[in-house]
Amino acid sequence: MNSQLVEKLKLKYSPVAILFSNEKPKEAMQFQEGKRACVIALLTAATKGKTAVFDRKTAGCVGGMAGICFGNQYHLMPGGIDYFLSTGRGEGYPAGEGYIKTPELAKAFVDSLPYTDIEAEYVIFKPLKDVDCAAEKPALVCMYANPDQLSALVVLANYNRETNDNVVIPFAAGCQSICLLPYAQGKKSLPKAVIGMTDITARPIVPAETLSFTVPFEMFQEMEKNSAGSFLDKEDWGKIAKRI
Repeated sequence: MNSQLVEKLKLKYSPVAILFSNEKPKEAMQFQEGKRACVIALLTAATKGKTAVFDRKTAGCVGGMAGICFGNQYHLMPGGIDYFLSTGRGEGYPAGEGYIKTPELAKAFVDSLPYTDIEAEYVIFKPLKDVDCAAEKPALVCMYANPDQLSALVVLANYNRETNDNVVIPFAAGCQSICLLPYAQGKKSLPKAVIGMTDITARPIVPAETLSFTVPFEMFQEMEKNSAGSFLDKEDWGKIAKRI
C-alpha cells in the first residue's frame, strides 16, 4: 500500500499494519514458544521492513498476550499483576516495577483495560508498504514518529473533526498502546488515535527520538484522504519538513 501521508511526513521508519488472520505469513519472524520476550522488539523489526507473527503460545509474556488482543492472561503473573506493576510482593516474586504507587491502584488500572480475545489465530505486524489492500485489511496502523512528525499527526487527526481531542496518550504498556487500546477505539463511532511507547520497560527497544502513533485502519484512511490540501502542503510544514 502506497501512502501519500507517509511521504509528506518523511517517516524514517515504515508504518506497520497490524492484522488479525488465520493464515500464517511465510518467513515471518516469530518468538520461540515459551520464550520470554517483548512484543515491541518485533514491532521495531517491522518498522525496519520485517514481517512478524504471534500466536497464543508465542506472545512473549502474559502482558504481551493481553496487549495484542489474546485475552486477559494476567492471572498467570507470579505474585499478581497488581504487585508487579507497583510495590512487588517480596522475596520469591518478581520485583515491583514501581509504575503505579499501590497494588490497589494497579488492580484498578488492570481491571479497567478493554480486554479482547480475537477469534483469529494470528496477530501479524507487517510493513504497510507490503500490504495488499485488495486481499487483506489491517485492523490498525502504527507509526514511529519524532516530535515534528507526531505534531503533524496530532493536527491531522483533528483536521476533519468537530472536536479537538481526537488523540489520547494513556498510561499503558507498550503493547497495549499499539494494539489493545487502539483496537478498542476502532469499535467506537468516533475513534481516537493513541500515542504510545511511554512504557519505560519498552523504551530501550524503541528509537530514542520516537513515540508511536496508532490508529484504526479506517481512521488512517481518513487521515490519508485529508492529507492532500491540508497544512502538509503549506509553507509552515515545508519549513519543518526540510529539517527532517
